[in-house]
Amino acid sequence: MMSRLGTIVETDADQLKVKVFETRAAMGQRAAADVADRMKCLLGTQSEVRMIFAAAPSQNEMLQALAADKDIDWNRVTAFHMDEYIGLPADAPQAFGQFLKDRLFDIVRPGKVHIIDSSADIAVEAQRYSGLLAEAPIDIVCLGIGENGHIAFNDPPVADFTDPLLVKSVELDLECRQQQVNDGCFAGLEDVPKHALTLTIPALVAGEQLFCVVPGPTKREAVQQTLNGPISTACPASILRRHMNCMLYVDKASYGLE
Repeated sequence: MMSRLGTIVETDADQLKVKVFETRAAMGQRAAADVADRMKCLLGTQSEVRMIFAAAPSQNEMLQALAADKDIDWNRVTAFHMDEYIGLPADAPQAFGQFLKDRLFDIVRPGKVHIIDSSADIAVEAQRYSGLLAEAPIDIVCLGIGENGHIAFNDPPVADFTDPLLVKSVELDLECRQQQVNDGCFAGLEDVPKHALTLTIPALVAGEQLFCVVPGPTKREAVQQTLNGPISTACPASILRRHMNCMLYVDKASYGLE
């Protein structure tokens, strides 16, 4: 039976709250509505809202619905994104900064948008972006979970729950790179960059409120490990179970109901 929130299942795993939806579209719409409500609430009490966004096809429905909300004062929003390939032109359609410009930033025009410049000196850019993130607390993080359980580009081999850095360069593991092909972002594995800049796990979980959107059958194993496996860097997303204000949105396919 559907609840008043439109979910078919509501549950939790440790501190992590979980909402399961009949369809991917319903999942994205509800996640966007909850993000928008939180933004409006914060904008009623503070001068700006600082947000981090994931860039991936899994976020499309949420981003589309969020962009359609005309009652958000985006002029008082400072936006970041959480990772970027090294070696792609900034305007490549697969580049995450460009992905978010196309689907959100160029539509709603946030007051400030900070794009990771992976064409710059990587160590210098990591320091620059870290400095921007550290200027004030992050209010909202909109994220997903990868097929290997990564959050941002913190794949299991490089994930660190106590990472001293906010931004670092990483080598992407094979499963992560193959996911980019599975998602239709690249024609073949040889086209997927091998390295990226990413926000670290401490940078992400420092956000006051996290909204995690994870649809589709290819994410089923990662979702199950996140919810039921040990809290371990073998499934980096499992750390979300320790966050006091994180909501996970899944559809039937990713939750394992079909």
